[in-house]
This record gives sequence, structure tokens and C-alpha cells, in this order.
Amino acid sequence: MHKGKWITGSARKELTETFVKEYREGRSIRAIAEAHGRSYGFVHRVLTEARVPLRARGGDSRTRTAGQSSGTSADGMALRLPALGQ
Repeated sequence: MHKGKWITGSARKELTETFVKEYREGRSIRAIAEAHGRSYGFVHRVLTEARVPLRARGGDSRTRTAGQSSGTSADGMALRLPALGQ
């Protein structure tokens, strides 16, 4: 599909299904947009219209392993970062 072209009807339904599948597999909105030649805003709008729960910014947290930092300490307490300029 060409960027900027209106997508309606069955073509939009098919594209929505593709976007939802890719997003649920862990692909980012930006990556989906780039792969399909669409804008970030268009993909975001299609996903929200389909009522897909969007992930928080920063990527797919499902891929973290036990050794990677998630912003909490081993006992589950939030880590404190020093303020800038100190």
C-alpha cells in the first residue's frame, strides 16, 4: 500500500489483523509502521481502534531475563537514582 492512501473496508480490516498480530508478537509500533510503509500515528490509531492494550514505552518487557535490570532490586524495592547535577 502506498503511504497516504486511504484504507477502508475489507482492506483496512485485513491490515488491522496484521498489525494486531505483529504487535502481539512483540514488534514495536515503529517497526510495524516502517515495514508497511505507514506512519507511526496511523499504526497507533489502528491498534487503539482495535482496542489492543498498548505496552509501556521502552520495549517489550517479556524478553527480560533474570540477570537484566528492570528498575527494581532483588527484594522488589524500587531502585533510587541520584538526582541530576549532584
